[in-house]
Amino acid sequence: MNDINKFSRRSLLQGAIGASIASWTLQGVCRDDATSGGNLHLAPFRFDVTPPKGHSCCGGWITPVVAVDDALEAVGFVLLGAGKPIVVCAVDWTGLLNEAHVEWRQALAEAAGTTPDRVAVQCVHQHNAPLACLEAERIVDAQGDLPHIVEVDYFRRCLERGRQAVTEALKKAEPLTHVAHGQAKIDKVASNRRVFRDENGHVKAMRGSSCRDPKLIALPDGLIDPWMKTVAFYSGQRKLASCHYYATHPMSYYGDGRVTSDFAGLARKQRQQDEPDCLHLYFTGCAGNISAGKYNDGSHEARPILTQRVYEGIVASERDLQPQPIDRVSWNTAEILPAPRDTLSIDSLIQQIDDKSGQVVARNRPSYMLSWLRRLEQKIPIVLSSLHVNQTSLLHLPAECFIEYQLRAQKIGGERFVATAAYGDGGPWYIPVKEEYPNGGYEVSVAFGDPSIDDVITAGMQALLG
Repeated sequence: MNDINKFSRRSLLQGAIGASIASWTLQGVCRDDATSGGNLHLAPFRFDVTPPKGHSCCGGWITPVVAVDDALEAVGFVLLGAGKPIVVCAVDWTGLLNEAHVEWRQALAEAAGTTPDRVAVQCVHQHNAPLACLEAERIVDAQGDLPHIVEVDYFRRCLERGRQAVTEALKKAEPLTHVAHGQAKIDKVASNRRVFRDENGHVKAMRGSSCRDPKLIALPDGLIDPWMKTVAFYSGQRKLASCHYYATHPMSYYGDGRVTSDFAGLARKQRQQDEPDCLHLYFTGCAGNISAGKYNDGSHEARPILTQRVYEGIVASERDLQPQPIDRVSWNTAEILPAPRDTLSIDSLIQQIDDKSGQVVARNRPSYMLSWLRRLEQKIPIVLSSLHVNQTSLLHLPAECFIEYQLRAQKIGGERFVATAAYGDGGPWYIPVKEEYPNGGYEVSVAFGDPSIDDVITAGMQALLG
């Protein structure tokens, strides 16, 4: 039996209302009654999730682990005193999909004494790192000749480390009294990948995570969100945790088997060294169509340059933080079941996976597509969530959302300060906005959801932020 069925659906969906407010694919919305800020506590935690030598990177179609340049971490906090505990966690992995994402939320929820709907787990999306989908692992393992998607024993060890880290953190929880937010523009990092188009708007070439084509490099940044946003939590005047949000694919170069948190993770670690008594978290925003390609040639020399620019953005975003007493905290969730692409056929996907003459990527990627279809058959929803603290909102979205969703969320939030983390449940893979589906390009070609996913996610954001 599929392991995901072992979990209580009542536990997974706890707090949802039954009526759909937009369409059959927006399953339910739960809004906390706002809690006053009188007796809050924060328990920061972190634990190692570095894969062992030989482990697959990025789903098995690039070089597996040969060495570790710097460790991968899961970094988060438990917020206590606002109803059931709330857990927010950022993981230095490529992605957590479907059942794997559910299991992470379940494990951290159990350790924190809460329910999975009050846990947000977002990946940073480095590529020399694991990409975990347990159903896809079962599919490729049955083939006998494909590399693992994720080694299950290692996956379980990471969950156990997470349980232990949260358990220990709760013993040291400190009073939470103030919140602050800030932002600063970052130059010469983010650029839109989909800027080379024909006269009809169709994408002709992608400016990837790195680029050496002078014509593509010369094109403008395109639509991006240039702001590094920071939300910090305080106990009195002492900063306990600082959450940083920036939207770009976080890869300088990859595919060499050398594990690294890359320039985004290295910038976070540099800031952590500055302030060892404050836990620093980094979240990748809606970067499905955003990368450093205009400013990154993929050379080894580019990584420290990008690291420094992101680090300086973090420092600048914290420069004018003005802590305010916390008077309101709430946690909202919205559950969605997006419709799949009508081009996805179970029989066709199985044939591709079974084709032993095909390249690894041509067989592994269909295993993710098949996992997505099986998940939808079981009606296991994706959970969107938001943490509201005074006039600040932390928004948690799934997979590789396009930057338009992040900019849209800021408009929906109005005067609220909205910091968006994408790369939560990675089941649907890329999530373009509906206007981009006719324009093609790589991202659209590997989007597992129907264009209606745009309306569904937007309705969810409106329910969470409106």
